[in-house]
Amino acid sequence: MNHSGDTMNIYTGPAGWSYKDWNGIFYPGRSGIDRLSFTAGYFNCIELNSSFYRIPPSGMVRSWEERIPRYPRFQMTVKAFREFTHDRLLKENTVNEFIDRFEPLSSERSLGAFLFQFPWSFRHEDRTTKHLMKIGNLFRDYPIVAELRHGSWNCRDSFQLLSDYGFTLCSIDQPLIGDSVPPLSRITNSKLGYIRLHGRNRKDWFRKEAGRDQRYDYLYSEDEIREWTERARDISAKVEKLFIITNNHFRGQALVNAFQIRSVLEGRKVDPPSSLLREYPVLEKISSLPGGQQSLPDID
Repeated sequence: MNHSGDTMNIYTGPAGWSYKDWNGIFYPGRSGIDRLSFTAGYFNCIELNSSFYRIPPSGMVRSWEERIPRYPRFQMTVKAFREFTHDRLLKENTVNEFIDRFEPLSSERSLGAFLFQFPWSFRHEDRTTKHLMKIGNLFRDYPIVAELRHGSWNCRDSFQLLSDYGFTLCSIDQPLIGDSVPPLSRITNSKLGYIRLHGRNRKDWFRKEAGRDQRYDYLYSEDEIREWTERARDISAKVEKLFIITNNHFRGQALVNAFQIRSVLEGRKVDPPSSLLREYPVLEKISSLPGGQQSLPDID
């Protein structure tokens, strides 16, 4: 475990990389840019979100693995198929297909974890604990993370359940409304820690008419970033590896906050692309670049 204050066991990056509204803000305006390779040049992990909606074709997963070989510390975490979490279906053939599909990442040690994100309606009760047990058994050979958004899971029994079945409890930042779970630093698996920052857009979080972009339209302040980096240091000292994923993706805000987190934790300036600096001047405080200079990652 990391008890020295070193940040080599911390992986920071955004949730997803294929957002049209990042064009010209993070990605260069020219067409044909490899967004995955470009993003991997700035961060050491990315969370794959498209796997929540459908199991990707095998060729696509192989392509992802082939496009990140230049970055030996790069990790990809994978959001589990919604059938497992929202529909609560665990058909053996579907589970096996999902696991097999990500074998290229697993065999190359690029697979950071499988993230099981459950909806707010998934509450602590007998049938949901049994569902978690089934997932724990089916995915016992892999690092697994449970994101539990309802406050009923903030209890000793659920922490013990997660620990017994190999889950890491995801520490989440979300708008604190009603019975929403607050940020937690509880360690349920000493091998892995996981933080997800969704933003604090109270106005749109539960509003039915709000779209995805509206819910995740939030830029963390410098004070809020410091709050989370302190929590991250505490967690990272107790686990072998920690992922910090920024999911406030609208207009590249997740990237801004991920760069800020990196700068604080690494104790140095960072090198965001100049287009992101122009859009978010707050980054000038932590940028290693002279004003207006373009930074590009070293990629093929």
